[in-house]
Formats: sequence, structure tokens, C-alpha cells
Amino acid sequence: MAKAKEVTVEDKLRALYDLQLIDSRIDKIRNVRGELPLEVEDLEDEIAGLQTRLEKVNGEVSELEADIKSKKNLIKESQEKAKKYEEQQKNVRNNREFDALSKEIEFQQLEVELAEKRIREFKAKIDNKKEVISGSQEKLDERNSHLTFKKGELNTILEETQAEEEALNAKSAEFAEKIEDRLINAYRRIRGSAKNGLAVVPIERGASGGSFFTIPPQRQLEIASRKKVITDEHSGRVLVDPELAREEEEKMAKIFGKFAK
Repeated sequence: MAKAKEVTVEDKLRALYDLQLIDSRIDKIRNVRGELPLEVEDLEDEIAGLQTRLEKVNGEVSELEADIKSKKNLIKESQEKAKKYEEQQKNVRNNREFDALSKEIEFQQLEVELAEKRIREFKAKIDNKKEVISGSQEKLDERNSHLTFKKGELNTILEETQAEEEALNAKSAEFAEKIEDRLINAYRRIRGSAKNGLAVVPIERGASGGSFFTIPPQRQLEIASRKKVITDEHSGRVLVDPELAREEEEKMAKIFGKFAK
């Protein structure tokens, strides 16, 4: 039975840097999308709000129109009653009956006047609400147009990058499984706290990658020996030597080239 190959510190460093390169590539793809997904979501929420508002105001207009119809029916009924009472006045036998009918006629006339006043009020409210509807509809049309453009922009980017991102995510998970839990947890913790997502960086011009803090020559030699995992005392990032970084970047570039096709 063949003896399992021992995983050296150098193997671990290479695996960590490979994982960093993959995750940085994923970050780059997501940065291309930028805020587009959030913009699309915000527009969809705003459109839903405008549509709800339009439905509500249109419902209020329908109610007012129903009220106007009801008042017009009331006017018609009151006018018919007044006409009937006027006809009855022609055949009264005394002043008391005439006065009673006169009061009924006057009451029906007041009903008509009040109904007409209410109709004018309802119509004024409808006019105001129609202005709201017009403004909201104009805004809704503009937002829908903007959403269509943003969705098209997002879909174009997704079509260009989705397959590559999915392949990279699978590769990231694959590489992460090869790294011991202690290291992968540390990697994710450092990466999560770093603004640029860098948890493993090479030495560049005598300093930690992306940093201005110089690393002493003796420390640089220790890193280059690849005998232990060394972190930057200022940022906590894992450090690798430039030669290892170059070799892994060349290796991963070939893999990325296949994914990008």
C-alpha cells in the first residue's frame, strides 16, 4: 500500500495562495456587476410601491364616481317627488294641506342643492386625484424604462461572467477542502475583515503586498524558506515569497483562461 504524500508547509502556502487568487478573481467579477443588482432591486421595490399607490388612488376615484352616481340618482328622485307634490298642490282642499306640500317641495329642493354641492366636492377631489395619478404614472413609466435598461445591463454582464463565476466558485470550494480547518478558518476571518478581501499576499519591494510596512530581511528569508506559515504583524495576512506567488499566478492564469472561454 502506497504511503500518502505528506503535506508540507509549502504545499499549504501554495494552496492558500491559489485559493486567494481564485477568490480575488470572483471578487473582480462581482465588482464588474458593482451595485447593479441592488439598483435593480431598489427600482423593483419603488415600482411596486408606485403601483400600489396608483391602485389605491384609482380605487378612491372609483368610489368618488360611485358617490356622484348615487347623488345624481338622489337628485332625480327628489326632483320627481317635488314634481309630484306640485301636482298634488293643485288639488288641495285647504291651506294646511298646501303648506304641508310646500314644505315637502322645499325639503326636496334642499336635497337637490345639497347633492349638487356634494357632487362638486367629489369632482374637485377626483381632479386632484387624477393629477396624483398622472404624476405617479409618469414616474412609474420612467422607473420602468430605467429598470428595463438596468436589467439589460445586468443580464449582459451575467451572460458574460456567470459561467466563469460558477466554475470559480466550484474551484474555490474544491481548493478549500484541501486546506486544514484551522488555516481555512483563519483565511476566511482575515479575508472577511479586509476591505480588498486579501488574506494571503506576496512580499512586494520588501513590504507586505498592498502595505507600506517594510519586512526585515531576516523575516523575508524565513518566508522564502517556506518552513512555516508567517503572518504580517500589522495586517494579520499570510505572507508568501515573490517566487512562489509568481509560480502560482502562472499556474492559475492557465486555469482562469479555460474558465473565461
